[in-house]
Amino acid sequence: MDLWFTEKQLPTVGLSCRVVRTLEVRQTAYQHLAVLETEPWGRMLVLDGMIQLTVADEFVYHEMLAHVPLVAHGQARRVLVVGGGDGGTVREVLRHPEVEEVVLAEIDPEVVEVCQRHFPETAACLDDPRVRLAIGDGIAHVAEHPDTYDVILVDSTEPVGKAVGLFGESFYASCRQALRPGGLMVAQTESPFYNPQLIARCHVAMRQAFGNARLYLAPVPTYPSGLWSFMAASLGPDPSVPAGEAGGTPSGLRYYSREVHRAAFVLPPFVHALLQGEREPAVTGEGLG
Repeated sequence: MDLWFTEKQLPTVGLSCRVVRTLEVRQTAYQHLAVLETEPWGRMLVLDGMIQLTVADEFVYHEMLAHVPLVAHGQARRVLVVGGGDGGTVREVLRHPEVEEVVLAEIDPEVVEVCQRHFPETAACLDDPRVRLAIGDGIAHVAEHPDTYDVILVDSTEPVGKAVGLFGESFYASCRQALRPGGLMVAQTESPFYNPQLIARCHVAMRQAFGNARLYLAPVPTYPSGLWSFMAASLGPDPSVPAGEAGGTPSGLRYYSREVHRAAFVLPPFVHALLQGEREPAVTGEGLG
């Protein structure tokens, strides 16, 4: 039998791939979870019908979410990851020897358990002694920890259900309170092709909370449209500038480099326009958010 999985990214657009076998399907307290072995992308984590990671291309997303703010900061000791139960972002944070503690605030413990069994490439790092799991609501965790972290990374799912609150001004303001002086935060903010309104709203909200916000881009082939965005805000260093010497950058990376870091903040005119409230829809039918 020829089995295919399709993520319906817009009412008129879907991404399909051939499935070799189904490794896990379950309904957790928060979402529908599936792990698929696919022919083009290898193992794939799907939550509520949306691709969260594949072993073939997850490195781009996780490296760009983690290393841009950590290299820009240069001296982060305590890092918070909100969401990210697959462990990929934590894995990248741990490449920085100056980091003393990484707290993973994940609301769904079943995501962590399933990823530790099916995605050891990303989740094995969760056993590192510098990692502390905080199972629960990431929004509440941030609110309860003022002046605690040097870097906050919001590795959320799409803005549906419990994740909606991770894309608003009140949460960004809470992140500002949770950062130490000179701290940075970065949040994933979806596709500029499919989610321009969401990105524009996040840009306004982050600027209102921090007084600044910078967008940067990276290609993630299995995410909607293949072009992904991240929003950074800072209490000190410019997030677009790598700090220190090149020797302070982790080695063995597959996508991030200091040159890619700088180039990721160079935005095409249509993305500049949507940040200025002058967007024209690139694709008919805005996606989630």
